[in-house]
Amino acid sequence: MKKKSGAKLFSANIINKFMHRQESSIILALAVYIIFVSSVNSTFISSGNIFNIFRSSGFALISITGMTLVLITAGLDLSVGSVLALGGVVSGMVAQAGLPIPLALLSGVAVGSAIGCINGLIIVGLRIPPLIVTLGMQYAARGLVSVITKGVPVYPLPKSFTAMEQVKLFGIIPTVVVVALSIAVIFHIILGHTPFGRSVYALGGNEEAALISGINTRKTKFNVYVITSSLAGLAGVFMAARLGSGEAAAGTGYELTVICGSIIGGTSVLGGTGTILGAVLGGLFMEILTNSLTLMHISVYWQQLVVGTILILAVMLDQYKRDLMLKHSIRGNTQTEKAQKKLTYES
Repeated sequence: MKKKSGAKLFSANIINKFMHRQESSIILALAVYIIFVSSVNSTFISSGNIFNIFRSSGFALISITGMTLVLITAGLDLSVGSVLALGGVVSGMVAQAGLPIPLALLSGVAVGSAIGCINGLIIVGLRIPPLIVTLGMQYAARGLVSVITKGVPVYPLPKSFTAMEQVKLFGIIPTVVVVALSIAVIFHIILGHTPFGRSVYALGGNEEAALISGINTRKTKFNVYVITSSLAGLAGVFMAARLGSGEAAAGTGYELTVICGSIIGGTSVLGGTGTILGAVLGGLFMEILTNSLTLMHISVYWQQLVVGTILILAVMLDQYKRDLMLKHSIRGNTQTEKAQKKLTYES
């Protein structure tokens, strides 16, 4: 009997710990949705389709890591789609010029870093809201891509460049997925175990308090925008390698996918909370959702409606959680004050 009660208590503790994790909601949602779609269409769980899901999600997952950092600081970056296109075009032109492939890859990341520096300097230096700055940069970067390419794709690209995305780890896992997950693991460690990670959370939780405590909030804010744009540039390089050309229209709507994935994964739009694991699962959920709706022959227009609705629901859920936590905090403080008054009266 004691063994059974001990096993039940152990199981209850595991379930309780799981439910209190930020990622529990998205994990349960993913599991339920996968079971549902698999029962409706068996093609969904075929090896070929699973490979396509992971391969397609890799591009978004690279940028979701950076976007999560920005959202945790209570910021926003709407320029990542245009930066992806710019990174892909620049790296494609460098590769097409016959320069080494590593240099082509670095050029795509470098142009992303440059855009991130401009975003960060304007946001931090001039104190202009990130929404306005990155929205303007979204149009500026997209316009720059059009000027460079004159609307003509950068094509053809060397086979040595396109091979970069086609190589598979163990003959199964696409390179872009390996890169995306490696970046996610690195930033998961950085967020949870370094002063920079703690400063990111502190900045999003309360910027004034973070400043008073000695955190260089301006430097932290600048760095997250540079990181986000650099990762978008890297995603653009892999996108160009997959398409075999640098496309001016690449990354259109990409920012919505990245932001949705991060928010659905539990990152708060108001800042202060979020995890890389949750964001990665959110990005995977977005890709699974799109893939499954396509398999079920749902119109693209309806797909956009579904994604938009899910984003609104995710933000509403985030706000509900925050209100609930605030109520619990107020209730706890009230009870503490009553207990202190009672002790003072009795003494």
